[in-house]
Amino acid sequence: MKKILVVDDEQSILTLLKYNLEQNGFQVYTADNGVDALDIARSLKPQAIVLDLMLPKKDGIEVAKELRQDKINIPILMLTAKDDELDKIIGLEIGADDYMTKPFSPREVVARIKAILRRVDLESISNKESADIITVGDLEIHTLTYSVYLRGKKLDLTPREYELLMYLTDHIGHVLSRHQLLNGVWNFDFDGDTRIVDVHISKLREKIEQDSRRPKYIQTVRGFGYKLEVPGK
Repeated sequence: MKKILVVDDEQSILTLLKYNLEQNGFQVYTADNGVDALDIARSLKPQAIVLDLMLPKKDGIEVAKELRQDKINIPILMLTAKDDELDKIIGLEIGADDYMTKPFSPREVVARIKAILRRVDLESISNKESADIITVGDLEIHTLTYSVYLRGKKLDLTPREYELLMYLTDHIGHVLSRHQLLNGVWNFDFDGDTRIVDVHISKLREKIEQDSRRPKYIQTVRGFGYKLEVPGK
């Protein structure tokens, strides 16, 4: 039974999400503040976290940031208020995998969690890969261990960054629109909000490019999207 941590300071939301997730076969833990959320995440290592941004003691951004600093790459679904535009972007930049705005449907939260878990499930990912190691320039993607190396040094990618890199690799040399990337990597169109793609491309570039301002791997095709290229070809 997969463990899910739900963090929100509103008891009604905790109760609602706990019930719906348990009805779908998950083991659910709850916390109503950021400090308790960090303690539970570090000790229990849940498979995913539903994390509200506005929390007492430590807010959701601080919680996500500390988890990523501790190299704990648990997928995070962030909950935000409708007008917290800046907080959404900051949350994605520090490693959140997905976000939803309040009010939300608990069924959609469950669907998003299931989609996240499918993306990071080792069996489902390994079944779609035919090679143990994929080489792109100086990058080595080890598909059985879901790890990426640049000139022999292991990179610290989040599950979503790994999935984004794999999707680009599956379509190497092809220009992909932001909507194609949303549908292929996130499985949602986010009501046309493609900035989530740009944020994750930027974070991925910082990790795989020698100079992220002059990328050699992930090229921007202005007015359309992105493509992955082998440097020097």
